[in-house]
Amino acid sequence: MRLLAPPPGWSAQADVIVVGSGIAGLTTALQVRTFGLSVLLVTKAKVDEGSTKWAQGGIAAALGEGDSPLAHEKDTLVAGAGLCDTEAVRVLVTEGPAAVHTLIARGATFDREASGEMSLTREGGHLRNRIIHAGGDATGAEVERALIAAVNSDPKIELIEHALVLDALKDSTGAVCGVTLHVIGAGSRDGVGQARARAVVLATGGLGQVFAQTTNPSVSTGDGVALALRAGAAVADVEFIQFHPTVLWLGENSEGQQPLISEAVRGEGAYLLDHQGNRFMKEIHPLAELAPRDVVAIAIMNTMVKSGKPHLWLDVRHLDGFEKRFPTIFASCIAHGIDPLKDLIPIAPASHYASGGVRVDLNGRTSVKGLYACGETACSGVHGANRLASNSLLEGLVFSTRIASDIAATLPEITEPVSNTSQELLLDPAARHALQVSMSQGAGVLRSSDSLVATNSDLTRIGDRTSTTPCVEAWETTNLFQLAQAILKAALIRQETRGSHWRADFPNTSDAWRKRIIQTIDSQGQWHTEYQEVK
Repeated sequence: MRLLAPPPGWSAQADVIVVGSGIAGLTTALQVRTFGLSVLLVTKAKVDEGSTKWAQGGIAAALGEGDSPLAHEKDTLVAGAGLCDTEAVRVLVTEGPAAVHTLIARGATFDREASGEMSLTREGGHLRNRIIHAGGDATGAEVERALIAAVNSDPKIELIEHALVLDALKDSTGAVCGVTLHVIGAGSRDGVGQARARAVVLATGGLGQVFAQTTNPSVSTGDGVALALRAGAAVADVEFIQFHPTVLWLGENSEGQQPLISEAVRGEGAYLLDHQGNRFMKEIHPLAELAPRDVVAIAIMNTMVKSGKPHLWLDVRHLDGFEKRFPTIFASCIAHGIDPLKDLIPIAPASHYASGGVRVDLNGRTSVKGLYACGETACSGVHGANRLASNSLLEGLVFSTRIASDIAATLPEITEPVSNTSQELLLDPAARHALQVSMSQGAGVLRSSDSLVATNSDLTRIGDRTSTTPCVEAWETTNLFQLAQAILKAALIRQETRGSHWRADFPNTSDAWRKRIIQTIDSQGQWHTEYQEVK
């Protein structure tokens, strides 16, 4: 399939095209350059407007005394609820420390103790302090700053901002040899064009805008995953959408990006309270507030449903120096009329992270030759059914390095794209709101057969709202629609509760479902589902 779009009016070329400018995309571009290859770096808005800069907590890595990759591996496997690829997790935790040191060598500065040791904190699901952070709660912003500076200093990395990737270009063998994209701007590269390359890496981040409330920025419409689907690539684990338990509640009618209250706040000792002032998590999990995210999010939602309240509370009033340790969060609360030093913070879960995505191997290769994926766009298998806190930035560092090495070792010559005559698709951008509301209501934290079937009916009606007027809003809405279809299909198929997939009608975890749901779309627009056993 392909998006309805005008024919390309301009062209560009590089050895490697990297789509996305978060930690995964920027690191991939820099690593590719170490092999002397030219890079075209394409980003949807400004280079620093992706999800990475919003990351508050930090990067998980076994860097502290008494910690080890094995201990990190065990915590990751527990959080992943039986669906992690053990080999991928082992790559993540063993190669992670070196990847962090490379990031530091590229200019990233992390918080340190008075002794000079790296400052380490703890988050949900971790049994040791292994989260490095910067500026207290501004880790992502520091990572972006350092990587962007490194990219800007390399003249062999050409950056195109305000460019929405549309579809993959393929040669006569079916291998990906570039992309079509739409540039919002003036000059020779304005409107739809085509960029050719010897390999394409998708690092477009998340898909949080599928839901009405999310911690993701407005650019997170899953463009890379949708492109891969239309190119025939396999996607997996898309039913596992992680809802962050503690997002600042702004009111029942709030939509779009919501302010995040980092899990590191609970790592420092904050309490979750119901409306009677009870620490309800103590009765639910041995780690209480530091239980894995899926456990906490589901507990919060269940407590909200029982009480009929639209939010619960986070208590940080007993924490010394909260405003210094978490200056960004403190300022966000103050801006919304809440003084955390005196007031309880109203919180509720919101869409945060997609554990699944484009299925890749240990070198980031998708099921389509010439196409790679990295970071939140990819399903490397390291997260399983539920991502362990602060493993996401680490995944971007580790697997981008592997992708660059694989590309350098296997790079083919540039080939000519053939005409794409597959089915065209474009939805009316006005359908976006209805899609987001329906997904939040029926395929959010709490799911059931009834809620999922109702959302499926909504999507059928939304799919009839087509458009013949290509524009950014229509392309994004179409991407969100295809991703919503994938999430819903997998959520209906998985008849169990596991990790961040919670089915009220199937509340138990079943060994029969210890398998990965793989989805593809063929050239006729038909969906296909396969299963992969997880050892």
